[in-house]
Amino acid sequence: MSSRQLRRALLIVVAALMGIGIVAVYSASALASDATYGGSLRFVIHHLLSIGCGLALGLGCLAIPYATLRRSARWLLLISLALLGLILVCGQEAGGARRWFSLGRWSIQPSEFAQLSLVLYLADLLARRAGELHRFWRGVVPPLLVVGLTSALVLLQPDLGTAIAMGAVGLLLLWVAKVRWSHLVPILASAAVGLAVLIVTVEYRRRRLFAFLNPWEDPLGSGYQIVQSYVSLASGGLVGHGVGASLQRLFFLPNAHTDFLFAIIGEELGLIGTTAVISLFALFLICGSRIAMAAQDLFSKYLVCGLVGMITFEAVVNIGVVTGLLPTKGLPLPLMSYGGSAMVMNLLACALIVQASRHADRPVTALPQ
Repeated sequence: MSSRQLRRALLIVVAALMGIGIVAVYSASALASDATYGGSLRFVIHHLLSIGCGLALGLGCLAIPYATLRRSARWLLLISLALLGLILVCGQEAGGARRWFSLGRWSIQPSEFAQLSLVLYLADLLARRAGELHRFWRGVVPPLLVVGLTSALVLLQPDLGTAIAMGAVGLLLLWVAKVRWSHLVPILASAAVGLAVLIVTVEYRRRRLFAFLNPWEDPLGSGYQIVQSYVSLASGGLVGHGVGASLQRLFFLPNAHTDFLFAIIGEELGLIGTTAVISLFALFLICGSRIAMAAQDLFSKYLVCGLVGMITFEAVVNIGVVTGLLPTKGLPLPLMSYGGSAMVMNLLACALIVQASRHADRPVTALPQ
């Protein structure tokens, strides 16, 4: 397939995911919206506005010269780090965490912007230092420090799920950049140990882990959400109950329109619906990988790999959590779940992938180190 055909296929997949998501968000949130705001359309209207904002910013991104986007990478990262630091001081607190800035009826989550700017910066950094990646201190340590600092600020909110996603994308890019295995393996081992420490030393994370291992031990407490997710998926069967016919959305399944939207899709559209969603994410990964392989400059290759990896990783984790294959993490289903900041940043990521695809056959002049 040509670059244009790959772009077209990618955009069709993104549109299909968003379309299914809009219907699912309305179905999952209508009753909660009516009970909270006196109207069933509040959440889905906000969802549509987020999509509109993301599309508008994405089109604006496509109008920016590609070289300008690359030159802005370090400044975007610095801005995101400043916002992550600022949110710890004056961010909106909810559920024991500070993750949002409140602007009237809207909330902005800087960690979503930080993920995007981190990928953009790492792609630029690894491309500029391509000849030095065989050297640990000169080539490998700088990107590790950037990932570590950004993840640490996100952990302080606290938001372990997003921090893990950042670390995973950083490791993916190091692997794509062909960092030596003798350097990569110790990094992976250290990350695994660090993750284990972060889990076992915090009580609510230990509870989530125990609930994952045996949710039926406390089905009305720590295991409640995953048990209700099981009920939702199991009751859907092969073809589901039909759109709008979910019983779990009747205030049984918490976060039905956000983190657990996939369970509602399974209940209403059955195995056929969930398989279709998984297939669309698989096609997204295939199209994105083909675009990355077609890129002839390293910056474009790393950028597409990082963005596709970020969206795919979050999709895998979300689906894994909903189906009980992974412990609970607060990651939405990309391009589908309700959530303003996440949706806007996902669409911006797709716009950057399209922008990089346009340059697949036109090498970008390397920036000076």
